Amino acid sequence: MTEPSPFWRPLDEDALTRRFQETGRLHIPDFLKPDLAGALHEVLAADMSWARTFTVNGKSYDIDLAAQAQTPDAVLSQVAEAVAEGGRTGFAYDFELWRISDEVEAGRRPTDSRSQLADLYALLNSEVFLALMRRLTGLESAAYCDAQATRYRAGHFLTAHDDEVEGKNRLCAMVLGLTPVWRTEWGGLLLFHDRAGHVLEGYTPSFNALNLFRVPQLHSVSQVAGFVTADRLSVTGWVRSSRPEGDLA
Repeated sequence: MTEPSPFWRPLDEDALTRRFQETGRLHIPDFLKPDLAGALHEVLAADMSWARTFTVNGKSYDIDLAAQAQTPDAVLSQVAEAVAEGGRTGFAYDFELWRISDEVEAGRRPTDSRSQLADLYALLNSEVFLALMRRLTGLESAAYCDAQATRYRAGHFLTAHDDEVEGKNRLCAMVLGLTPVWRTEWGGLLLFHDRAGHVLEGYTPSFNALNLFRVPQLHSVSQVAGFVTADRLSVTGWVRSSRPEGDLA
């Protein structure tokens, strides 16, 4: 078991390490102490100044939701069709985010409730957390972890990809679920694929669950059903061997 921590519950590290070595994936329920997980959920559920992030013709775009609200409907319809076409034919995504790492590293540490996300970013880069990652994954070069808050709503998706990008130094991906109530049939599932296109394993969004998986590994987030009114909330990022050059994404 792990040594007592003020941030997360005791873990059966031996069992988790064996599981990661066997599959390259971990699903750890009830990871954080309840008060911390609850506080983070409250931050994400409030007004977060979210931005929409999406792809068109293989190129990534971010737009603040406030700016999007001022965009003519005809333009938004064209964007929606282009995003959908990308989803039909290749790698594409459409969801909302707030880039914790970028804000903190640019010296824009928030002073409102989002300061708790900056505190989480500091925790993820503390030696105690990085050492835990090294023990659980066996990835001894783990030295940095970026973070972004994400929100998936009806229609949002992320098609299959393996997260391997030259120069980004990604070792494993991390998803901390902060969604209190979710049903499997609502979509938004983290799915792991084999090369034949079959689903090897899938994780339903779960409150206070930490998902880790080795990079590269083919995965996707299934589209959130159109009838869903809840938000799929999480903090995601990558454990890396070093800070990447330029953009942290």
